[in-house]
Amino acid sequence: MRRDAFLKTLLLGGLLHALPVRAAELPVLKLLIPANPGGGWDLTGRALGEALVSSGQAASMSYENRGGAAGAIGLAQFANAYGGDPHALMVMGAVMLGGIITGKPPVGLSKVRPIARLTNEYNVFVLPTQSPFESMREVLVQFRNDPRSIKWGGGSRGSTEHVTVHMLARAMGVDARRINYVPFRGGGEAAAALMAGYLSVGGSGLSEFLPHIASNRMRAVALTSPERLPGLDVPTLREVGQDVVIGNWRGVCAPIGLTVEQRVALIDRVRLALASPSWNASLAQHRWISEPLLGEPFEAFVAAEFESMRAVLVKAGLG
Repeated sequence: MRRDAFLKTLLLGGLLHALPVRAAELPVLKLLIPANPGGGWDLTGRALGEALVSSGQAASMSYENRGGAAGAIGLAQFANAYGGDPHALMVMGAVMLGGIITGKPPVGLSKVRPIARLTNEYNVFVLPTQSPFESMREVLVQFRNDPRSIKWGGGSRGSTEHVTVHMLARAMGVDARRINYVPFRGGGEAAAALMAGYLSVGGSGLSEFLPHIASNRMRAVALTSPERLPGLDVPTLREVGQDVVIGNWRGVCAPIGLTVEQRVALIDRVRLALASPSWNASLAQHRWISEPLLGEPFEAFVAAEFESMRAVLVKAGLG
């Protein structure tokens, strides 16, 4: 074999051998989703996982769903099983903060390190197709006259839709003790209960109910946004006479016990995933509002949100 051909063969063989090594260097990332399949946290977590893989930040993803208690059960699982694991993430959000404040679980936010805020999303209230009510105004009139007759349903105790109902009650002078709210472990369960006629009104993040709204299996009657959202002919609570606005942000956290380098590496992986076409496609599909915030600024945000939500829940009689 000629010398130059031999060198080319040797170089090609070396490159082919190096490619699997580079791929093998990518970690398999683990993502714990503290909710049942089908809800907003599940959609967010799996969309982020796809973006991490497609952007070359992970070789693959493994997912674990552990729903219940507004994420507190999953939080405990994450803290106990993944402490110090530099390849583990958990979905978190405003709902988890509310659940910790109202439920006072033994494992709290001190057992995790916030990594990144991903999205914000406003809630939607919906009626079953067979509902006797035509609008949110009619629902609220009945709610004022006979609070117990309206069976609200949504996420766990302390979820943003649960807080919203208490904010409405406070604004309307309704006794919070007369609120009839049924908590579910995820948006999928709440949607099924509503469509079966078990609930008067359902509440959840817009992305969770959007497929059912689009297929006319439920009717959207109010949003918790400050103004109408593009492409949706749905009034805000302000438009129906109640100045109530609340958002539902979602993010991810890491376990405690990581080195600075390990934590920075996770933040950088998420940062690059959020710039990927896969993530942008998910934002458009689910109509999520992109509000990235990473690292220490996100940690400060979570601490401030916790105190702000605690003040709201105490006033609502839930804290």
